[in-house]
Formats: sequence, C-alpha cells, structure tokens
Amino acid sequence: MTQQPQGKFILLAGLAVLVIFIGYKVLNAPDRRDAGQKISDAINELPNGVDKASRQLEDRTPGEKLKDAAKDEGDDIKKATNQQ
Repeated sequence: MTQQPQGKFILLAGLAVLVIFIGYKVLNAPDRRDAGQKISDAINELPNGVDKASRQLEDRTPGEKLKDAAKDEGDDIKKATNQQ
C-alpha cells in the first residue's frame, strides 16, 4: 500500500510540529527542585566557581540551564586557547 506524496508531507509536517511542541515544553518546564536540592547542587558546583554555584540557587528552566552550560563551555574554550 503506497501513500501519495501529499499524505507523506502532511504526516511529516505533523510529526515535526509534535517534536517542536514537546521540545518547547521540555525546555521551558519549571524548576521543580526544592531548597535542599538547590543547595546540594550549589555545593557540588563550588569547585567550578562561585558564580556557577550561585546560579544553582536560582529557579531556571532546562533551556536556561542549557544556554548557561553552552556559554560556560565557550568561555572555557576561549580560556584554553588564550583568547580572552
């Protein structure tokens, strides 16, 4: 049984919309950690710097955490290649 090209396009477009919607919901989910978990995360992050540890005490979405992690990695690469 073969589908018409238009049917495949509609199916793929619907699948793409579903994936985008799920990704949006996951990256913008609220921070559900309690105070004890935030403090524990901050203590674990202390060896990487006080500023990184203090970020663990804030309410941040997974998307914001991902953005911060990417920025930190970029800063680490610049530092490692002496491009400050």
